Order: sequence, then structure tokens, then C-alpha cells
Amino acid sequence: MPGTHVEPKNRSTAQSLLRLWPYVKPVRIRLFGAAAVAIVASCLGLVIPLVLKWIVDGPVAHRDPGGVWLGALCLLLLGILEAVLFGVRRWLVARPLAGVEASMRADLYRHLQRLPVAFHDRWPSGQLLSRGTTDLMLIRMFLAFPLTFLLVNATTILIGFVILLVQQWTLGLVLMAPVVPLVILCSVFETKYAVVARQAQDQVGDLTTVVEESVLGIRIIKGFGRHRSQALAFRGLAQRLRGTELDKARLLAGIWGFITTIPELAIGAALVLGTIQVADGELSAGTLVAFLSTALALRWPVESIGFLLAMSQESATATERFFEVMDVEEERDTAGTSSPETPAARSAKASSPVSSPASPSPDGGMAFEGVEFRYPDAEPGSVPVLARIDLRIRPGETMALVGATGSGKTTLTALVPRLHDATAGRITLDGVDITTMPREHLRELVSVAFEEPTLFSASVGENVLMGAEDAGEDGLGRALSVAQADFVHELPHGIDTQVGEQGLSLSGGQRQRLALARAVVGKPRFLVLDDPLSALDVHTETLVEAALRRVLESTTAIVVAHRPSTVMLADRVALLSEGRISAVGTHQELLRSSTEYAWLMSGAGDAPAFMSADGALAMNVSAEEGSTR
Repeated sequence: MPGTHVEPKNRSTAQSLLRLWPYVKPVRIRLFGAAAVAIVASCLGLVIPLVLKWIVDGPVAHRDPGGVWLGALCLLLLGILEAVLFGVRRWLVARPLAGVEASMRADLYRHLQRLPVAFHDRWPSGQLLSRGTTDLMLIRMFLAFPLTFLLVNATTILIGFVILLVQQWTLGLVLMAPVVPLVILCSVFETKYAVVARQAQDQVGDLTTVVEESVLGIRIIKGFGRHRSQALAFRGLAQRLRGTELDKARLLAGIWGFITTIPELAIGAALVLGTIQVADGELSAGTLVAFLSTALALRWPVESIGFLLAMSQESATATERFFEVMDVEEERDTAGTSSPETPAARSAKASSPVSSPASPSPDGGMAFEGVEFRYPDAEPGSVPVLARIDLRIRPGETMALVGATGSGKTTLTALVPRLHDATAGRITLDGVDITTMPREHLRELVSVAFEEPTLFSASVGENVLMGAEDAGEDGLGRALSVAQADFVHELPHGIDTQVGEQGLSLSGGQRQRLALARAVVGKPRFLVLDDPLSALDVHTETLVEAALRRVLESTTAIVVAHRPSTVMLADRVALLSEGRISAVGTHQELLRSSTEYAWLMSGAGDAPAFMSADGALAMNVSAEEGSTR
């Protein structure tokens, strides 16, 4: 299953990683301190060859056992001190970097909550999940190890070569000969590794999506016996990821082989040349031992370059993937805002009182004025989903919205709480344009219940009170009564019963009743119901309708309806046809005047364009008789 892959920005590894600075800045002192400790520890390793030189040219040459024991003690103390300092480095970075990861994850989650619904429609959940888990883990590992040791190893190599040149400059030049080919190899490696690292991380996101969908859809998979096809789909993605990981391994093995071989050849050449110089009396044995010990001490800093570059490149691509989401513009509170809301602006707004919207119009109610809508990814010039919607719902009135499948009913209701923003025109609540209201305030005024009820891994009570946290036990009980959801008292722990992921431990009708209870618990001023009774049996539907009718008396509501029983809850009906309001009236009026409405209410399906007048009249009569019964 292909995922959503964003074309990577043309940034260098350093430019990508520098974007982490705002998160690293609060812990910079401990991070720099850890790097300084690691540099000191690494440089202690370069002191060991100098002690060896002293031992060989001094106590060993002069046959002084006491001096040898003193030198051995110094080497032991240097080794212990080096180990302690590396332990201190780990202690310095562990806690703050865990905090950096937690902060980035919290920001990502907070940002996802503020992104438009259209964004979530386009992005597979597995891609977002992998960015919040695997990618952030890679970034934390980079900050803890490669970032520090790129600096430490570079400093160690620089100091080490200075020591080598001071000890014997001719041998030092021999060891410096591989620098140019190694730089070229590392540059080529970095370019190639960046591509496969990005592919691997995107493929992990695709694989995560498949696993998540398979777990959530396990009833469908089992019900239709699709285990094999799902396993084959998973295996295909897993094999593709395996191939990419092997490409990474081949690149890493290649660069590691070159980085290991070339310096070894240089050390071998220096050993031969140094031995000749010792034999000729141009160099002391102690100096040669110190020189070779220093060169061997530099092996790990040099050989680790490929490994550190690989981890840095993976972290750079992980950073790009993180900021691909963070750079998406959040929902704007007002129509006049042209730039995304920054964290600083959010903080300032949170600390100031929310301004109340403009004074309501005396006309009141809910109004759609010339509303048009196209989805953000629609082709320019394409036919809009909704075109010139003009509709007014009077205060306290319930309007049923009826239309064929695909006519735009759900899209129209999604515009009221601004899950999507209208492309043109405006929507007003009590005369106030909804785009002038803070979204938080708007969504306190408008309550929604969707056709597909979504419950969370929480208790029954917590799920219902998401509609109004301050409703209390009385409000919770009233809402459950309206939705005929008294079945919750028979659950093992009553309203404290955990409903499980997606509420799948409940039946479809039970989930829909809880979703309806969530919509009415806060006694909303405006109510948007998207076919809220579709999963109920006839007996329960009748009871819910009777209770819901009392709720609708005190609110202004728009109800998407597919059945005459739901339509009968409404004072008036609006017929939506091909993205336009084609008729408005009472149920009986539309049965007499609209062929399409009569056809829809008959339950026979969408009205065919070729229906004759006689057929339409017969359908009208049939529908009227059905509604009378």
C-alpha cells in the first residue's frame, strides 16, 4: 500500500539538523559540557602513547623496574579516569535528551490536533505514527552519540595529528596522505546514503500503516477470510523494506571497508619507514612506539566516521520528516490570518482572555449564504462539491437535510464546526460569521454526531463527557437517557467500563447511542447530526426519537436524514441535489412537489433521470401513503 511521500527539501545534512536547535537550546549547557568531558576523555587516550615513550626510552632503556611499575600505574590511572569521564558524559546527556524527545513528541501531537481535517484525510496514520516514534528515537540517538562524537573525534584526530607531526613529521605526513581520498569517499557515501535512508523511513511508515489497519480491521479480515492476502501485502512491503535496509548495509560496509583499509595501509607504510629510521639511528625506539601507539589510538576516531555519518544522515532525514508535518499550516482562527500560528502566538493567546464574538443578529439561527466548497486537493476549475448554498434555519428550528449518496450532505454539515472551511460565501450562527469566532468558542456552540461513531480507549463516562467536561453526573445521566443508552448500567463497571479501542467491544447501535449522548450532553445551542440513528433497531429508534424531539425543541439543529422516520423529527426539509439546495419545505410539501424527494423517501434508491411523470406521480402517492402509515 503506497503511503504519502513528500518530496524531500534540498537541504544539506547540517542544514536539516540545525532545525533541531530550538529544542536543543534549553539543554545546550549540559550537551556542551558532555562534549567537553568526552573530548578530555578522548585526549587522555592520546597521553597514553607519551607515557609509553617515557617508559621505553627511560625505565626500560635504563633497566629500572621501579620506573616501569610507576609508568604502569600511570597508564592504569589514565584508563580509569578515561572510563569515568565517558560515564559522566553519558549521565550528563541521558536525562536532558529524553526531555528533548518528549518535548518534540508533545509538540508533534499538539500540532496534529490543530491541523486541518483535509491533512488527516491525505496522510496515512502509519506515516504519522512512525514520525512520532521511530524518527524521534533516531534524533535522540543522534544527539546522544553521533553529534557528540563527530565533534570529539574531529578534535581527537586534529590533536593526534599535531602530536604525530611533532614526534616525527615525515611519518606524520605518511599518515595524512589518506585524508583526501577519505574526504571524497565520505562525500559520495553521504549523497547515496541519504536517498536509501529516506526510502527506508518512508517504507517503515507504510508498513506501520498496514499493521495498524490490519489490527483495527481484524473483524473484516477474519470475516472474509482475507488472512492470506493481507499477509502477502505485508510480506511485499516487508521485503521491500528489507531490500532497502540491505542497500544501506552494503553502502555502510563499503565505506567502512575503505575507511578501515586505507588508514591501515598508511600505518603499515609508516611502520616500515619508522623501523628503517630506528635502524639508521635517526629515531628512538620509544618515539616509534609512541608514534605507532598514537596512530593506533586514532584508528577508532577515523574508522567510526562512516558509522557516524550514516547515523547523522538517518537523523537528518528523520528531522526532515518531522518538520514536514510541523511545517504544515495549522487551522486559522480568523479569515484574515495569512500565516500559521506560531507557538509564541499560541502562548500569548492562551494567557489572554478569549474575546467574545460580535453581538448576535436579531434574526438568529443558522444561515448559509452563497456557500461553495472544493476540497484543497481538487483540480483548479473543477466542479465544486457544494455550489451556491443558500439556506436559513430559524432559531429553535430543526432542518432535515436530504439528498442522494454523494450529493454533499456530510460535507455541508462539516462546514458548520469548521472541520473544513468554505471556499466561498459564509456561514453565520445567530448572525455572526463563524470565521470571526475562535474555533474553541465555535465548537462550544456547535455539537456534532457523525454517522460513523468514534469512541476512544476510555470509560463510557469519559467518552460521553468529551462533549462537555463540566456537564457533571446529572448531565451525563440526562444525555444517556436521551440517547436510550441505559444499557451502560448493565456493563461490568457501569459508566466506568472501558470500551476498548474504537469502542469495538460494543455493538454498532450502542456506539451510535453513546456518540449521540456525547453530542447532546452539553445542551448545545446548535446541533449537527449526521444520520445519527442509522444503526438502531426500529424499537430503539422510536424511543430515541421521542427523547431527541424534546432536546431539539431547545436548540437549532441540522439533521442529515435518509429515512422518513428521521425526517419526521424536523420542522422543515432541505433537498440537496448535485451540490445545490433544490427545494425547501415541509415533508408533505416536498412529497407533493419534488419527484426526487419522493423517490428518496420511498427507499428505492436514487431517482433516475428518465423517470416519467406518471412514474413520479405514482411514487409520490406511494411515499405519501407510506408516511401516513
